[in-house]
Amino acid sequence: MGTTPTAAHTRENAGLTAGREKQLLIWMAGHLPAAVHSDHLSALGLVSMGAAGLAFAAFPLTSWAAAGVVVALVLNWAGDSLDGTVARVRQQQRPRYGFYVDHVIDLAGTTLLLGGLAVSGLMQPLLAALVLAAYLLVSSESYLATHAVGVFRMSFLGFGPTELRLLLMAGAVRAAVSPWVSPFGLGHVRLFDLGGTVAACALSVVFVVSSVRNTRWLYRAEPMPGKAGTRRAA
Repeated sequence: MGTTPTAAHTRENAGLTAGREKQLLIWMAGHLPAAVHSDHLSALGLVSMGAAGLAFAAFPLTSWAAAGVVVALVLNWAGDSLDGTVARVRQQQRPRYGFYVDHVIDLAGTTLLLGGLAVSGLMQPLLAALVLAAYLLVSSESYLATHAVGVFRMSFLGFGPTELRLLLMAGAVRAAVSPWVSPFGLGHVRLFDLGGTVAACALSVVFVVSSVRNTRWLYRAEPMPGKAGTRRAA
């Protein structure tokens, strides 16, 4: 599906893997069977993220659940990343439909993923809820900025959706060996508790920085009525 709600909208992805990933996605889109279209890929993205949540929830039963997490996140990457690319390559874009459905799926999928983590024993449930709340704040601000500013930012400090999937996959494999780490010799903590704390803090910072940046840009673009005239008269 296309993800452009208006003609002025642009997508900005400065993730570490974005350049190579774009080339790979265009190649994959060109080799997909014609019967596979963007809606199929969007559905794959949602189902596979739910599967990743279920795989995390299965960690108390078997450490092999880590393999399920990895496979599910790879499939999620394929579905979530390819749907828009396929639409653009085939000239089948549906801007409003694509933007809306893609991000509804993102919200639902992330909720399922963090729900799985909350019952996995790898992360404190309250911390999983805090990460979800911070994610929803950043997502809401991003969607508002897309409408008001015309830019949809997909990454921050080199981290976008693909980089986050890679971190989750690495974390799942590490947790299958041992869910505990000792950062800086400060004692044993759960790996995903540490990662969740960093994620919640980072997302909160992203929300504040993006909100301030976009508010300043919009204030300059739309100054208070009467101020410009007052300055010229002075």
